[in-house]
Amino acid sequence: MKQNQKPKSTWQKVRKLFNDLHLWMGIASGLILFVVCLSGTIYTFNTEVQEFMEPEKFTVQVEAGAEPMAAEAIIAKVAAETGGKVSAITIPADASRTYTVNVKKEEKGGEGKGGEARGGDKGGREKSGEGKKGTEGAVAKGGGRGTNYLVNPYTAEVIGTTESPTSEFFMTMFRLHRWLLLDTETGRPIVGWATVIFTLIVISGLVIWIPQKVKNWRQGLKIKWSGNWKRVNHDLHNSLGFYSSFLLLVMSLTGLTWSFEWYKEGFFKVLGVTPQKDRKEEPLFSTVPTDPTQVATLSIADYLKSADTVLPYKGDYRISFSTDSAATVSINKNKVGFFAPAASDKLQLDQYSGEVLKAEIFADKPLNEQITSSIKPLHVGNVYGTFSKILYFIACLVATSLPITGTMIWINKLRKKSKKGAIPVAKRAVV
Repeated sequence: MKQNQKPKSTWQKVRKLFNDLHLWMGIASGLILFVVCLSGTIYTFNTEVQEFMEPEKFTVQVEAGAEPMAAEAIIAKVAAETGGKVSAITIPADASRTYTVNVKKEEKGGEGKGGEARGGDKGGREKSGEGKKGTEGAVAKGGGRGTNYLVNPYTAEVIGTTESPTSEFFMTMFRLHRWLLLDTETGRPIVGWATVIFTLIVISGLVIWIPQKVKNWRQGLKIKWSGNWKRVNHDLHNSLGFYSSFLLLVMSLTGLTWSFEWYKEGFFKVLGVTPQKDRKEEPLFSTVPTDPTQVATLSIADYLKSADTVLPYKGDYRISFSTDSAATVSINKNKVGFFAPAASDKLQLDQYSGEVLKAEIFADKPLNEQITSSIKPLHVGNVYGTFSKILYFIACLVATSLPITGTMIWINKLRKKSKKGAIPVAKRAVV
C-alpha cells in the first residue's frame, strides 16, 4: 500500500494556483510576447547601430585649431539649400559631431503643427514619440515635425538626413513592437492586452520562484551548468527570469501607457500628477522693445551663454526658435556620458534680452513628476545612458527566451506524465 500523502499546505495550494495561471497565460500569449520582446531587444541600440552603419553622417574630421561656424551662418545656408524654414538646431557638446538642423517646409493650407521641439538625443537627433511612425532618429516626413538635416559645423555642408535603410529597418522593428505591423487601432490593443498578461506572468513567476524553505533560496539563484539539458533549461527560465523581473515589470508597466488611455490616466492619478494636456499654465512672452529701431533678437551664442549660467555643465543643446515677435526661445540641454540621464533640462528665454523666464530642472522635480516625465526612457532603457541600455538589452534578451524555455519545461512535464501513466509491460520470465 502507498503511504498516505500529507495534505498540502496553504502556501503549496497558492503556489499551485499561480503555477497554473503562469503556465496557461504563457501558452496563450507566448507567440505575441516573443515577437514583442524580440523586436524590443533589437530596437534597444537603434541609435548606436545607425551611427555605426553610417559614421560619416554623424562625425566630422576636426583640424587643429578649427572653430565651428556661427550657428546663424549654418542656419542661413541650410535654409537656402533646402528651401524651408529652420525651426530648431542641435549643437552637440562633442566638437567632432555634426549639427542637426530641423527644417519645416510650408505646405498648402499652412505649416503642419509640429509643436514645441523636444530635447535631442545622442547625435542631436529628435526623440520620436510613441505615436510617431518612425524610429528614434528617423526623418519625420511631411510638414509636422520637419526633416532633420545633418550638417558639418565647420563648413555648413549638408551631409544628409537621418533617413537611411537602417532607420527604415528600425522603423519596422518599432511598428512590430508597438502594433505587430498592423494598423494602430487593431495592433495597439492586441499588444496592450498581451502586455497585461505579461505583467501577470512576471508577478506569478516571482511567486512560484520563492522557495518554500530558506535553504533552497541559493539553489534558485544559480544555474547548475553540470546538470542535464532539462535541468539547465529549467534553471535558465527560473534564475534569469528572477534576475530580470524588476526591469521587465518597469518595461511592461510603462509600456501600457501607450496602449490604453484609461491606464495612462490612472497611472498619472496614482502618482498624483496632472497630465501635461490638462495643465493650465499661463503662456510666457518675450518683451518686445517699444522702439522699433531696437527690435533685434540676440545671437544663438548669446542664448547659449545665458543658458550656461543656469545649466553649467557639459551637454548637448537644442534651440527651438520663436515663431513670432512675442514668442520665447526654447532651449533643451542633455548631459552626455556613459551614465548620462536621458531627461533634459528646459529653459524659456526672452528672445530680445536673453533673460531666463522659466527653468524646468529635472533634478529639482518631485519624484512622481520625474517618473511621469521619464516614461519613455524608463521603457526603452536610456534612462541612464549606455549603462542602463546594456541592462535593458540583457533583460529584453532574457524576456525573449522565456517563452521558449517555458514551453520546453511544459513539454518535458507532459512527457513525464505520459510515461507515468503508461501501462507497464510484464517482463518475460527467463527459462
